[in-house]
Amino acid sequence: MNRILGFIYQYLIMTHIGGEAYGLFTMVFPIYMMALVLTTAGIPLAVSKMVAEEVSLGQPKQAKAIFHLALKILTGSGVIVAVLLYTVAPLMANRLFPDPRVLNVFLICTPAIFIVSVASAFRGYFQGLQNMLPTAISQIAEQLVRISLGFSLAMRLLPQGIEWAAAGLALGMLAGEFVGLIVIVLQYYVGIRSKENASDAIHPPRQTLGTLFHLASPVTLGRLLATGLSATDAMLIPQRLQAAGYTAREATTLFGQLGGSAFTLLNFPSVFTFALAASLVPAISEAAVRKQFHVVRARSTEAIRLTVIVGLPALIILFMYAAPLTTFFKSPALTPVLRVLVFGGIFSYILQTTTGILQGLGKVQLPVLHSIAGAAVRIPLIVVLTASPQWGLLGSAWAYVSGFFIIAVLNLLAISRLTGLPLDLQHFFLQPLSAGIGMLLALRLLYAALGSTLLGYIVQVVVGMGVYGAVLFLNGAVKYADLRRLPWIGKYL
Repeated sequence: MNRILGFIYQYLIMTHIGGEAYGLFTMVFPIYMMALVLTTAGIPLAVSKMVAEEVSLGQPKQAKAIFHLALKILTGSGVIVAVLLYTVAPLMANRLFPDPRVLNVFLICTPAIFIVSVASAFRGYFQGLQNMLPTAISQIAEQLVRISLGFSLAMRLLPQGIEWAAAGLALGMLAGEFVGLIVIVLQYYVGIRSKENASDAIHPPRQTLGTLFHLASPVTLGRLLATGLSATDAMLIPQRLQAAGYTAREATTLFGQLGGSAFTLLNFPSVFTFALAASLVPAISEAAVRKQFHVVRARSTEAIRLTVIVGLPALIILFMYAAPLTTFFKSPALTPVLRVLVFGGIFSYILQTTTGILQGLGKVQLPVLHSIAGAAVRIPLIVVLTASPQWGLLGSAWAYVSGFFIIAVLNLLAISRLTGLPLDLQHFFLQPLSAGIGMLLALRLLYAALGSTLLGYIVQVVVGMGVYGAVLFLNGAVKYADLRRLPWIGKYL
């Protein structure tokens, strides 16, 4: 639901406010995320893993103690980092960014760092309990406020200049984060209460703190690397586009369209894989701490298989209908860019799922190392290809595809080595691929027969998905037992 609302918001921004305002907003976002990583220091994920382990061992009181300690740390670090960043924002806006109009956006985003850091402690605790509902409700409330307030403010401020429209988007984000925090805090105090025994032992705070930072430090390094690379991309791509012959405003607009249109469409199918990765950390941790390695292998196999089965048809639809989809976002020039990104899409989804598995196994340093390997290929390709007039954003897209592929393969090999998970090409790839080929053929035939009308597109996608499901059922990739496990509808099958 949260991703669907986000998709609607991106559409409203791109069609009514434009790629230039979104480009200004997204230039700031990687630096904001880097500050947030420094603030939270990987603690929410560590809380999730530690709480899951303590609950599985029958120690809910210790789980609460872990959460309370983390909340104190995150509140303090949130205040310090937000104040520091607000102080240095003018200097950073003039020195780091290719467009100095980002300053207002930057200043508005800084208080959100404190709000998100506090909320992340609550989300980590609920995730450790394997209860994703409070997080989901708070994020939906946050997104609703962000859409309604952010869009209306951006529209009202647009006549005063693009930079003020971008500031309106930032204000909407700040208000949304605040509402999300209020919602999850209320759920904690009003809703869930775990049963505690007076005899439950609580570890000394120093011991808990040591474990917390031992688990959190590699995650912090990994997320710092990821956000640092995003910040590099946010500064590098507009600069290299200018080297290819675009003006500063054209480069900002194209970069905004890349994030607001192409990556919004590519990432929409990850609504499933993103949620799956979040739930895998405590699920794998719980099985690993009980030495149930057969359960670890079974859950990992299921997660990877489902990622491919769900992601592949979405990517086929994106490839087939790239032109109408980018036109829908008022970014028709990005049609070839989206088609290139589709080739890396399945690896992007797999790396999300496999990162969740590795984090659940406690090997949080491995995704970091694999990200470095991916970046070592991606960044030089961005530098060289994006600056070429023949390639431009297409070069950036191929650079991203290469990075996704390297990280996903390295993650899969690490999981296989650590758990003994067999990399079954037939179940993981060949069966879904054969169904995908059948779907693609059906879409091509129907497109030739029905043409490019809205009703035609709907019929084509519905029939294509039906063909995909039928082939999966016939080749054994999906069994009747799998259908019975579907939420809401499975019990009726």
